[in-house]
Amino acid sequence: MIDISTTYAGLHLKNPIIVGSSSLTNKISTILKAEKSGAAAVVLKSIFEEEITNEFSGILAEADRESRHVIDLDYFDYKIKENNIQNYLNLIKEAKAAVSIPIIASVNCVSSHEWTFFAREIEKAGADALELNIFLSPADTTKTSESKEEVYFDIIRAVQTKIKIPITIKMSYYFTDLLGMIQRLSKSAIQGIVLFNRFFSPDIDLETNQIIPANIYSTPSELPTSLRWIAISSPKVSCDLAASTGIHSGQALIKQLLAGADAVQIASVLYKDGFEVIGEMLDDLRLYMERHDYAKILHFQGLMSQKYVKHPSVYERGQFMRYFSEA
Repeated sequence: MIDISTTYAGLHLKNPIIVGSSSLTNKISTILKAEKSGAAAVVLKSIFEEEITNEFSGILAEADRESRHVIDLDYFDYKIKENNIQNYLNLIKEAKAAVSIPIIASVNCVSSHEWTFFAREIEKAGADALELNIFLSPADTTKTSESKEEVYFDIIRAVQTKIKIPITIKMSYYFTDLLGMIQRLSKSAIQGIVLFNRFFSPDIDLETNQIIPANIYSTPSELPTSLRWIAISSPKVSCDLAASTGIHSGQALIKQLLAGADAVQIASVLYKDGFEVIGEMLDDLRLYMERHDYAKILHFQGLMSQKYVKHPSVYERGQFMRYFSEA
């Protein structure tokens, strides 16, 4: 029997495919569709730190105007119109009631300040894990690289004191010492790292001179970036790894597992090809395992990581010397 189950961040998954945070995961109808199509878990669409702190600040200001004692204020006892926070908690509760697969909440954050009180409410609502989507702009020259890196650990420490469910980090590759940062994060109080964030890409409209979005969806050509760093990192970290971006087929899924990923997150391919692609990717995985006589993912996971390939330095190569010298 072929067993395609895996574990990621302490969660038992029936297979390695997680639907990543996107507009596809902000309503129950599409979360149900994801489960029916075979997804092993869902990361809810991120709520932003600004949404949390702005609403919290508004409630505190109202309490102060009405001479209520802020120290006694239980924010979640108050109902306000268009309450993004309560809507998010309701989404977690409804998703947990509707599906049997793990539901991972997501917060897009840049600091360890006021918003972290919300982590406890996420746990109370029933989330199985919390993904912290962190990005500090490398274009900000007012802060040193060391201070930017330390923010990650400040956030982890602040959240870790409030919840017991697994914490994962979705990070970018904008680090001078990328592997060193991945290793340091893996030894902190987290259970998983997602490689990597995908960001807004700017373009210029030549007729209107406006900045417009480009490359909204990932493409298969983007796979090698995360593949390289999954392969380099997987033998050297102390937590689980999930690969993200450019995973559009069963072949790409298998490659990431061979590189050492415990799971993958997909989104763009679902917009392009629909949720049916999940079943196709899982069929490809089963066929691959049957063809190579692998009964479990563990039997081949990481076989093409930097630790086991014949020429480990190939993952660190930055130039095309061989190809251009032979042209």
